[in-house]
Amino acid sequence: MKLIERAQLAEISIGKGQPLAIIAGPCVIESREHTLRLAEEIAAVARRLDMPLVFKASFDKANRSSGDSFRGPGLEQGLEILRRVRAEVGVPILSDIHLPEQAAPAGKVLDCIQVPAFLCRQTDLLLAAGATGKCVNIKKGQFLSPDQMGNLVAKVTSTGNRNVLLTERGTFFGYHRLVNDLTAIPVMQAFAPVVFDATHSCQLPGAAGTQSGGQRQFIEPLALAAVAAGADALFLEVHDRPDQAKSDPATVFPLADLERLLSRCLAVRQAVRKA
Repeated sequence: MKLIERAQLAEISIGKGQPLAIIAGPCVIESREHTLRLAEEIAAVARRLDMPLVFKASFDKANRSSGDSFRGPGLEQGLEILRRVRAEVGVPILSDIHLPEQAAPAGKVLDCIQVPAFLCRQTDLLLAAGATGKCVNIKKGQFLSPDQMGNLVAKVTSTGNRNVLLTERGTFFGYHRLVNDLTAIPVMQAFAPVVFDATHSCQLPGAAGTQSGGQRQFIEPLALAAVAAGADALFLEVHDRPDQAKSDPATVFPLADLERLLSRCLAVRQAVRKA
């Protein structure tokens, strides 16, 4: 399979020879007002650091631990909110789909369609995402080895779409535990540019009973290590009031600390490139 060196999300390129990019936003769309405000504040941080930003938020969290958990506004309303983010804040937007029939309407609005980790081997979902012609971000399943991701890239590229990202987000280690093998980054870069998801990598899936637990204190060291290992972009779920977030409150990163973390990541990136 021919290597994909760069992915294009609107005006942003991610991959070989490109600046370190950030994919950031809340886990789920909580309201129009909250989403727009977060997008504006995250975009302001990215501008100060001269860092390419892709804003992310889920319109439907279909894989919550409990059937009673908040899922978001749904496809139609959620896409309209994301459309407004793109128009008013001026940043590319990313969201995830869970069903093949969601791909076409999502592709009319989004700059990047994300395939969730638990669904990453679903052929029909990958083909539908690829058929939109938009960038497709495939999150590596916690149950897959990095070298297996080439098969998933091939499914998307079979549609004629070579605009693909891969995201590392940890591997299962027993029950309720994820660990990161950072050699996954260079292994997957043999297929496509690699994003490191620092927030989901700190999850303890289902550990809180009706929701996932997590260890937020490890987001920063993992993000720094991933940048040192050569990640092309960072994925961070960000919230202004993390403990009150309606999804993944244990692992969303505090907005107030975002600029400091990204500044450190950029310093690591510069140091590694000079070495």
